[in-house]
Amino acid sequence: MPDRQRTLILTGASRGIGHATVKRFSAAGWRVFTVSRQPFSEHCPWEGGAESHVQMDLNDIGTLPATIADLKKRLPDGKLDALVNNAAISPKGPGGSRMGVLDTDLAALMHVYNVNLFSVALLAKGLFDELKAAQGSIVNVTSIAGGRVHPFAGMAYATSKAALAALTREMAWEFGPYNVRVNAIAPGEIDTSILSPGTDEIVRRDIPMHRLGKPEEVASTIYFLCTQPSSYVNGAEIHINGGQHV
Repeated sequence: MPDRQRTLILTGASRGIGHATVKRFSAAGWRVFTVSRQPFSEHCPWEGGAESHVQMDLNDIGTLPATIADLKKRLPDGKLDALVNNAAISPKGPGGSRMGVLDTDLAALMHVYNVNLFSVALLAKGLFDELKAAQGSIVNVTSIAGGRVHPFAGMAYATSKAALAALTREMAWEFGPYNVRVNAIAPGEIDTSILSPGTDEIVRRDIPMHRLGKPEEVASTIYFLCTQPSSYVNGAEIHINGGQHV
C-alpha cells in the first residue's frame, strides 16, 4: 500500500468514460478532483465529489491560470499522480449531421481546439511541477476519428484529436526525463449517451467483435496507464475499439 493517498485530476467527468474513470480510481482509494463546465453532477456521485469539483469551461482559456492555481491549492502534498484529459466537444450540424470544412467557421474551430487540445497543453504545463514531484502520469483521450475519417465525427473534432495524438508524443519526449509518463487512449464506439444514430451499422459492419465497448473497459485501461504495471509505457496511443481500426 502506498504511504500516501494518490491523486487524480480528471476533466470531463459527468458522464460516459469520465464517469466510469472516476468510479474506477475512487474505488481504488484515489482522491479524485474533477474539472467540468457543468456543476457537480448527481448522476456521477462519489464520496467527496461535490467538494472536489471545479467548474470551468475549458473553452475560456483566459480563466485557466486561476483554475490551475485552485487545483494546486487542493493538492495536499503538492503532488499529482495522474492527469486525465477526457473533456472534449464535437459540434454537429442540423439534425446531428457531420460538420466538414465547408460547414465549420473559425469560431467553432477555435472552440473545439481550445477544449480538445490547447487546454490539455496548458493544464500539463501548469501542473508539471506537481506531476514531477509524484513521478505521475498523463493520459490524453484521443479518438479513432483522429486516424481515419469517421461518419459522425466532423472535421474540427477529428483534426483536434489527431493533433492531440501528436501532442501526446511531444509531451512524452519532453516529460520522460523527469519520470512523468504521457500516453493516450483512442476509443472507438463506446456505449455512452452521446452515440449517434447509425452506430448499430458501424458495429455490425466495421467492428470484428460486433459489440460496443463499455465505459468501464476504457476506464480500466486509463487506470493501467496511471499505475505501476505500465511503468515503462510512454508515448503510446492505445486503441480501444474492438478491432475497428484494423
